[in-house]
Amino acid sequence: MSTSSDIERHPVKQGIAGGTTFAAAILLLVGSFLAIFQGIAAIANDDLFVVGPKYTYEFDLTAWGWIHLILGVLGILVGAGLMAGAVWARATAIVLAAISIVINFLWLPQYPLWSIVIIALDLIVIWAVSTWKND
Repeated sequence: MSTSSDIERHPVKQGIAGGTTFAAAILLLVGSFLAIFQGIAAIANDDLFVVGPKYTYEFDLTAWGWIHLILGVLGILVGAGLMAGAVWARATAIVLAAISIVINFLWLPQYPLWSIVIIALDLIVIWAVSTWKND
């Protein structure tokens, strides 16, 4: 006889959810370290990045470096929160990854390949964090 309090657990599904969350945390941390290195490179040497033709928007590369550095540090904190299982970290990770997508889209003229890789990592982070289910 089965009651409503009998919940059938599926270890495979729980393992996938745990693996997905762990992967999201790792990707967020890796993406954050890459953003920090990108920020340091832009702050230290403006000539490292390609300066394309005049676009509608134009920012100082040192300012972009600081933006990437701050975003990277925040990403490390959120990634640590994801690994610790903090509830706030899931929503914050999605918001931070979305902000990173916008920032790296604007960064495309300076470093296209790098920006595309980071945008792809951010999309994977959003997918992994948003598909995790609490059981």
